[in-house]
Amino acid sequence: MDKNKWVLKWMAWEITSKCNLNCIHCRSASDMSSHEGKFDFNKCTKFIDVISSFASPAVVLTGGEPLLRKDVFDIASYGNKKGLRMCIATNGMLVDDEICVNIKKSGIKIVSLSLDGSTNEIHDNFRRQKGSFSGVLKATEYFNKHKIPFIINSSFTKRNQNDIENIYKLSKELGAKAWYMFLIVPTGRGEEIMKELVSKNDYEKILNWHYDMELEEQDILVRPTCAPQYYRIWHERSKKEGRDASRRSLSFSTGGGKGCVAAQSICFVNSNGDVLPCSYFQRSAGNVFKNSFKSIWEDSKLFEDLRNFKKYEGKCGVCKYLGVCGGCRARADAVDGSYMKEEPFCEYIPLKLRDSDYNNSEVRSYKK
Repeated sequence: MDKNKWVLKWMAWEITSKCNLNCIHCRSASDMSSHEGKFDFNKCTKFIDVISSFASPAVVLTGGEPLLRKDVFDIASYGNKKGLRMCIATNGMLVDDEICVNIKKSGIKIVSLSLDGSTNEIHDNFRRQKGSFSGVLKATEYFNKHKIPFIINSSFTKRNQNDIENIYKLSKELGAKAWYMFLIVPTGRGEEIMKELVSKNDYEKILNWHYDMELEEQDILVRPTCAPQYYRIWHERSKKEGRDASRRSLSFSTGGGKGCVAAQSICFVNSNGDVLPCSYFQRSAGNVFKNSFKSIWEDSKLFEDLRNFKKYEGKCGVCKYLGVCGGCRARADAVDGSYMKEEPFCEYIPLKLRDSDYNNSEVRSYKK
């Protein structure tokens, strides 16, 4: 396999597991009792040296809540000096003037905020913390005041899916540079809400709504996240409607127009040093305190599996949209116990299966 093909463009780095919220969907089940992790400041700088020795990714400092670390801006400053594009993800609760001044001084390029409801009632229910909604709104005021660019990430389950359009509109009003719609993967604390996952039928409707919205959107970048089948929908509909299948938000993405890019251009490093294909994977490809981060990225079995599209199973393995979609590998693993199985929340039936013998039990299950 050509190692030069797989360039690390973006990574999330959990510098602490501690968090001041207790959100229902948290992939790491974080709260204030969670541990900080194994990365003290010295280990942080050494790890940044390793990253910059072979790649130049955008690095998102995350958690937990990264602003709980007193040295977070020292970490960001060091990464910035090493030529990395440093970013930070926060829930907004701790943002004030001093934080904003330090964000700018440390060279952080952009901040991401989480907004999961257009009202106190909806967002605070999702985040399980009263005042979390007002905290996000206040944070946007501070960012706008200090001219700090920010994006908004919104996660959805059945409990807030009817609020999607309202959250999108509010994100624009607040001044976000981009709005990313996440359809959650049931890992970490998210496993508790398996029954709350958006249905397959609604999933498809939501992605088609996003397609229609995106055709008209001119002010901010928008992109569904953890929903790789959107790229299949885009290609299907753009071909049918005579539209160009390339557009700004696809080219803006780290995948350059592909759905799931876990282990292909992105990865996640947790607070214990485990390297995962993305933030929602529960399987580690190796640990940076035991193995070379470069060798994990280039040679680990888990990453090599995810890059070998010919080995994908079920519908994904025979789908003509495999190259632009790929299915969510983390969702397949969480729902069916194997990261190589088909995307469990995709209704599309590939032509090869439609034309197959209906008596074949595997094909019959797809046609139900």
